[in-house]
Amino acid sequence: MVKAPQGLRHRTRKLLKKKIREKGAVPPLSRILIEYRIGDKVYIDVDPAIHGGMPHRRYIGKVGKVVGFRGRAMIVEVEVGSKTKKLILLPEHVKPAFDVKVRVDELLKKLSELNKIRLEQRKMLLSLLSGKV
Repeated sequence: MVKAPQGLRHRTRKLLKKKIREKGAVPPLSRILIEYRIGDKVYIDVDPAIHGGMPHRRYIGKVGKVVGFRGRAMIVEVEVGSKTKKLILLPEHVKPAFDVKVRVDELLKKLSELNKIRLEQRKMLLSLLSGKV
C-alpha cells in the first residue's frame, strides 16, 4: 500500500468548511479594514476561501499577539504548549480579540478634528482671496 499524503490541509474536511450561507463570499470589509497595532490580541479564524496567508490547522481558534507587520500581513505570536510560534497571517484569517468600538471612536475623533482644521483653512483662504480682489 501507498502511504496517504500528509499535506497542509490534511484532515480539515469539517474544520475548514464554510456554513451554507457563507459559501463563495469574500470576507466583509469591516473585518479586513480593522487597523491592528503591535501588541493587539487576535483570534486566529481561518477563511478557507482565501488560501494565501493561511495558518496550519493546529492554530485555528488560538489567541495570538500581533508582533509586527509584513506588508498587509501581520506577524502573530502564538503559544503552543511551552513554545512560542511566529505566524505570518493575512487579515482575512484573523479576528480582533479587543473592543473595536474604541478604535472606531478614535478614528471618528481624528476625522472630526481634521474636518475642523480643514474648515479653518478654507475660511482663511477665502479671506485672503477676498482681500486681494
